[in-house]
Amino acid sequence: MTDIYASEKKAPTKLQQAITPLIDALAGVVKTDPKHLKLLVACLLCRGHLLLEDAPGVGKTTLARALSQALALRMKRLQCTPDLMPSDVTGISIYNAPEHKFQFMPGPVFTNILLADEINRATPRTQSALLEAMAEGTVTCDRKTYPLPNPFIVIATQNPVEFSGTFPLPEAQLDRFFMRLSLGYPDAEQELAMMMAQMSGHPLDELKPVLSESLLLALIAQIEKVVISEPTARYISELVRATREHAAVRLGASPRGSLALMRAARAIAALDGKKAVTVDIVKSLLEPVLSHRLVFRDSSLMQPEKRKAFWDALIAQVPVPDYPTDDLV
Repeated sequence: MTDIYASEKKAPTKLQQAITPLIDALAGVVKTDPKHLKLLVACLLCRGHLLLEDAPGVGKTTLARALSQALALRMKRLQCTPDLMPSDVTGISIYNAPEHKFQFMPGPVFTNILLADEINRATPRTQSALLEAMAEGTVTCDRKTYPLPNPFIVIATQNPVEFSGTFPLPEAQLDRFFMRLSLGYPDAEQELAMMMAQMSGHPLDELKPVLSESLLLALIAQIEKVVISEPTARYISELVRATREHAAVRLGASPRGSLALMRAARAIAALDGKKAVTVDIVKSLLEPVLSHRLVFRDSSLMQPEKRKAFWDALIAQVPVPDYPTDDLV
């Protein structure tokens, strides 16, 4: 059993009891830091889209497949290539001769989980076809708007070390992603466990649904009940505003980033069994929620270790609210 609540001494909440089997199911398939799985689940509970940026072969696609199987949700995959057309994503209207009318044929975007593999290999025109779907949960074709299933989540992958034949995601597209995660390579024990688990098959073949769609939607609704006080919300706002005024940043985080940070903090608080968001939770989410929304003047800040120093310095310059929230936790 994956213990993501090790720091908690209280009995697990109903939300924690419902989510633990999902975390365990994912941990049985993808050997990675449990914190990554916790962030993935937080992203899911916020109906947020996820960008997985990592080297090939570390389990990005497998993680997306495991999530869809564990939730019994529909999943479709797009293998992004330069010749992929927008209609290959959203769908197309085809003339129905017997009925003398055009009929809309939905594309792969009409699903619960859309896996966009190597999204930076698709052309900007095709990448933009995802914008409406990611932002509005709808697709427009021939002046008609079609709603997407609920929930609808995009999990996109890209390889950060391969640039030949790629089209970097523009700022507007990056800003649509709720989080960006990097799984990294497994440690020695995790890699050994992965090898042993696949001696005679793949854990995905035996993965069963552990969370129903109706329960998932109920858990999503619970996130909105987590308390976030006005001083904490102001602290989030000041952190985001600090990214816009920092000398090392050419383009800071947008107001969408403020909302994402607030929603993510509420989700993590719920996963930790807390009734209210704490400052420490907010600080821990700056990297996964905001980093991909920033454009740095110095490209060296794209390196994780230098970004950590950047966030540490930013946190140090923003005053922490001096009121206690522990009485609500």
